[in-house]
Amino acid sequence: MYFTDRGIEELVERRGDEEVGIVWLAERLREFVDLNPEFETPVERLATWLARLDDEDD
Repeated sequence: MYFTDRGIEELVERRGDEEVGIVWLAERLREFVDLNPEFETPVERLATWLARLDDEDD
C-alpha cells in the first residue's frame, strides 16, 4: 500500500456517496495548488492524465 492510498481511502469513506462535477474538481485542484504551490507539477500531471484517460492514442 502506498502512503497516498490512506488519503484516497479517507476520501472514499468521507465522500464516497457524493457525485461531483469536473468543474468542482478543477476548482478544488486550483485551490489546493494556490495553498500548496510546491505541488503544482504533480497536480498538473494528474489533471492531464485524467483529461486524457480515454484517449486511444496514448
